[in-house]
Amino acid sequence: MSTDFQGFTVVISGAGSGIGLAVSKKLKAQGATVFGLDLNAGELESSGAGTWVQCDIGSDESVTQAFATISSKVSKIDVLINNAGIGAQGGVEAATTEEWNKVLNINVIGTSRVSAAALPLLRKSTDAAIVNTCSVVATVGLPKRAIYSASKGAILSLTLAMAADLLPEKIRVNCVNPGTAETPWIGRLLSQASDPAKERAALEARQPMGRLVSADEVANAIIYLAHPGQKSTTGTVLAVDGGLHSLNLPK
Repeated sequence: MSTDFQGFTVVISGAGSGIGLAVSKKLKAQGATVFGLDLNAGELESSGAGTWVQCDIGSDESVTQAFATISSKVSKIDVLINNAGIGAQGGVEAATTEEWNKVLNINVIGTSRVSAAALPLLRKSTDAAIVNTCSVVATVGLPKRAIYSASKGAILSLTLAMAADLLPEKIRVNCVNPGTAETPWIGRLLSQASDPAKERAALEARQPMGRLVSADEVANAIIYLAHPGQKSTTGTVLAVDGGLHSLNLPK
């Protein structure tokens, strides 16, 4: 097992389950000290993957308190992974202003909020990196995903803007664009469908590889972008989507 992250302090939002938990486990195994921000601990502490810090990234006060807690325990942060977010379904006619405000506040402003709070500690690292979890919907139009797509499109643009702003300080910023991933959120969506098996088959078929992306695959991409050996990789958007964004294969 690699120990490439030995001595590193990593903060991961949305670490209690899904992609965030997968990243936490992998980085812990590679020697990192992991702090997971989430509303609930989920499996983070029970799996030994990290220390849970309760945090609502949609709240200024909650984020400030979370980083005060982290600052009391460590003197620097080497890697920040902005993974927390919420989904939304439907087109613009179904979208309410309340839903727009909620999703954008958590997905977009939340990423900015957490990044701003982490920067004082990131500046103390010689290997500082930020990785944002974006989505294939930032680059591909998918039906009934108006609010979610807009939020992830903003994350992609935010990633590039942050990369430009922080380049002089040698803080790298990149993002991953997963396709439909095997996560608890997708599991909940499928459970609410009138025909879960049919809906799952449709989600799998949408991706050229013919299956859902695994949380581990996305985690591996995040770790690659965060790796201290990738000092020339910044402002990069890495797709992990089974070819959805770039391949148009005959059915």
